[in-house]
Order: sequence, then structure tokens, then C-alpha cells
Amino acid sequence: MSKSIILNNQQINHTIKRIAFQIYENNIDEKDLILAGIKTNGYVFAQKIKEALESISPIKVHLCEVKINKKKPQDKIETSLSLSEFKNKSLVLVDDVLNSGTTLIYAVKHFLDVPLKQFKTAVLVNRNHKKYPIKADFKGLSLSTSLQEHITVTFANNSSAAYLE
Repeated sequence: MSKSIILNNQQINHTIKRIAFQIYENNIDEKDLILAGIKTNGYVFAQKIKEALESISPIKVHLCEVKINKKKPQDKIETSLSLSEFKNKSLVLVDDVLNSGTTLIYAVKHFLDVPLKQFKTAVLVNRNHKKYPIKADFKGLSLSTSLQEHITVTFANNSSAAYLE
């Protein structure tokens, strides 16, 4: 099966900046913000958003790595920050691709164990194949694909790309 580039490095960098501005606009009065990236690519995407956000705003951004078993999302979820560290804070859950919504919905469930000031989601690519009532508040690209197609995102210094296979 062939693979086509749907986002090149320049488009991904532009998208990261745009999402950072949207997050800043939604959190303009916040001093602190948690970016919780789903391991592995979601966390890398969150790191890139953090860099962009800190370059345009005074908000102190804290990164949180979310470890979830994507094959068994109901298994225990681990985070690099304790629940008390994001209590009553604004949190943005970040992943690279929103496919069926399974990963995001279980990650959302984990964060609902503690009161949050605000909860949003951000994805690079939204595939529109949701099984669960979850949406991306901040998204780079919405793409209607067939169920047989797959999206792969690679993050590298000057050669990041998103592919449709």
C-alpha cells in the first residue's frame, strides 16, 4: 500500500504555532497550564506545543506524560505528574491522531478523578471515525478516511510528517 504525505514539516510547524495561539487565547488569564501528552507521539507533540506556547505567552507550561495501553485502554493509566499537581488547573490532553476516540476517552476518564479548572483536547490529525463522544477542541487537520487507511505521524527535527497509508 502506498503512503501519501498529508502534512509536511512546514505544515506541522505552522499547525503547532496555530494550536499554541488557540490554547493561549483560551487560557489568557491563566498563570499555569498542564499539557498532558499521550505517550509517545502525543507527548512529543505536547513538547512542541509547549515550546511554541512559551515563546508567545507568559503562561508557565507544565508537561505531563500519559502512559496508556492503546490495545487495552481500560488498564491502569500512569502520568508523570500526580493528580494533586493538576488539581484546579487548566489541562489540555494532547495526542497525534484522533481515530476512534478510544485512547482519548479513557485518558479523559483518568483526569476526571480530580477537579480541573478547564479541560480541552488537542490533536494533530482528526480522522472522524469516532466510537465515543469525544472531540478535539484544537486540531490541525480533519480528514475523512476509510477504516482501512492508517495515519502515521513522525516527529523529527526538520523532517516531521504525517502520512496516509
